[in-house]
Amino acid sequence: MQMSANMSDTVIGNARLVLADRVIEQGWVAIAGGRIIELGEGAAPAGGLDAGGDLLMPGLVELHTDHLEAHFVPRPKVYWDPVAAVISYDGQLATAGITTVLDSLRVWSEEGAEGVDGQANLLADAIATARDGGLLRSDHFLHLRCEVPMPTVVEEARQLAGRPDVRLMSLMDHTPGQRQFRDEGKLRDYYRGKSGGKTDAELDVMFARRFAYQQAHAAPNMRDIVALAKTHDVPLASHDDTTEENVADAVKDGIAVAEFPTTMEAARGLHQAGISILMGAPNVVRGGSHSGNIAAVDLAREGLLDILSSDYVPSSLLMGALQLPQRVPSIDLAAAVRTVTKAPADAVGLHDRGEIAVGKRADLIRVHVVGQLSVVRSVWREGLRVA
Repeated sequence: MQMSANMSDTVIGNARLVLADRVIEQGWVAIAGGRIIELGEGAAPAGGLDAGGDLLMPGLVELHTDHLEAHFVPRPKVYWDPVAAVISYDGQLATAGITTVLDSLRVWSEEGAEGVDGQANLLADAIATARDGGLLRSDHFLHLRCEVPMPTVVEEARQLAGRPDVRLMSLMDHTPGQRQFRDEGKLRDYYRGKSGGKTDAELDVMFARRFAYQQAHAAPNMRDIVALAKTHDVPLASHDDTTEENVADAVKDGIAVAEFPTTMEAARGLHQAGISILMGAPNVVRGGSHSGNIAAVDLAREGLLDILSSDYVPSSLLMGALQLPQRVPSIDLAAAVRTVTKAPADAVGLHDRGEIAVGKRADLIRVHVVGQLSVVRSVWREGLRVA
């Protein structure tokens, strides 16, 4: 028996519903009290919103974006008001369809570094201020990115790890010559290309310092950060796994999510260990890694891709998911959308969202698609229109 429209706060009809396991070509969703209370096929109860045949998808869930940095430091040595930066960044996320985000903060300081290094506490407080003031459209949590060779990383992580909004901690090591930058020349190109790029002489000094930091601090810091995450029951992510040794370390440390593995060898080992594999949506959209590492679609073809992240381009999350079925025909639309909704939500214990199902949060996006292009026309968070 179909429900009456007056039993709900909102009914959205005439939509292609993207469920976790299939697509309903014409369907409707009813929302009340911020939750999905019913859904169905065919015509919606009278009086609802008409989606015009657009896709109706769960709101996107983002586990790793450091895009807040571009709003906080929009030019070299130019620092924006941190709360205003958070609000601007949040607006960009919401209009990209991201209703839940783990803001990735750099939890370390490095001698001679400028920009966002050492600003994790400031930005975490700014996010909390904006949240408490009702100024945010998306639901924000924290992802603590821990550069394990840095001397102060454990102390700085301890200051943040007990916060209730911390949902993920990642173990990173960007020492030249390994993991993402096994080719040291790629790392030099990266730093030369950044705004205010460094000279080779400056890079020689930086790289020598990083080698010394790794030798002195990486092993004990790794043990302490893993213990800290376990103390606070925060899931752990590895970063740029490359070798069998990296995979063995990830298994030993109880890693839940492997971010951006750089080789097929590592990805296969991680998958066999039951660790969820996260890759960048820009990698999908661009057709390969900007660092010259493994392509995300190659992992997808082997069934080794679980989660996509927008990383440094918020709009890429939706683009990457919608392009996956075109690039990998064995992946249908429902499976592709899971990589940006249910899979990331489940990976960090947010089981109340990430799919269109009765009882789940009414975090929804209406997406209009024309050829290879798409636009988010409407965004609801807990049933309230926010964009």
